[in-house]
Amino acid sequence: MTTPPPGLRERKKQATREALREAALRLAVERGPGQVRVEDIAEAAGVSPRTYNNYFASREQAIVSAVTADREARIAAAVAARPAGVRLADAVTQAVVEQYTHTGEREHKALLLITSHTALRDAFFDATASIEPPLTAVIAQRLGDAGAHTARVLAASVAAAIRIALEDWLQPAANAEAAESLATGGLVVPSGSLPDQLRTALGPLAPAFDAAEQHTQPRRRTR
Repeated sequence: MTTPPPGLRERKKQATREALREAALRLAVERGPGQVRVEDIAEAAGVSPRTYNNYFASREQAIVSAVTADREARIAAAVAARPAGVRLADAVTQAVVEQYTHTGEREHKALLLITSHTALRDAFFDATASIEPPLTAVIAQRLGDAGAHTARVLAASVAAAIRIALEDWLQPAANAEAAESLATGGLVVPSGSLPDQLRTALGPLAPAFDAAEQHTQPRRRTR
């Protein structure tokens, strides 16, 4: 089944969202996140503050969105694109690792900004919840109608696992000088490999994915 292209209204909304998040990131890089107001972002994007509030709840959310934009949709699309014979747990893990670790230079610089400011880092962690709706839909499609509730639980568990992996990966620096800087910036140091952290966090969910797939498979007839 082919998804119809978005209409004019939806394209305009998407363009506004993109303009806001790009303006938010640019201003944050130029001035520092603490010196950026919602009004500044709205003006730079050519919209009103009221319009801004229809898209983002805070400046931190807008700045983070410039890095995480559409990632949840790409993860769901990657899972859906895996052949039916691929184990669902493997499809989800591969998609998550791929989308969270394959970033360009622009995203890498933005991530450095985000991880050095506590409020931005918290918003970055909170953004993992946005994966739930699209991932629920693709898992439910894989499991069939009977798996709708299970799909919601699994998708929520994946979001929680990703957040835990990111929190473990971005550990506050332990030395005294860095601890002092936490009060002003929130210095963090990546701990280990992010792909490994993600695989470790998602690993305990594999039995649940396997059980869900087995439960929805047609039962073999007994002679």
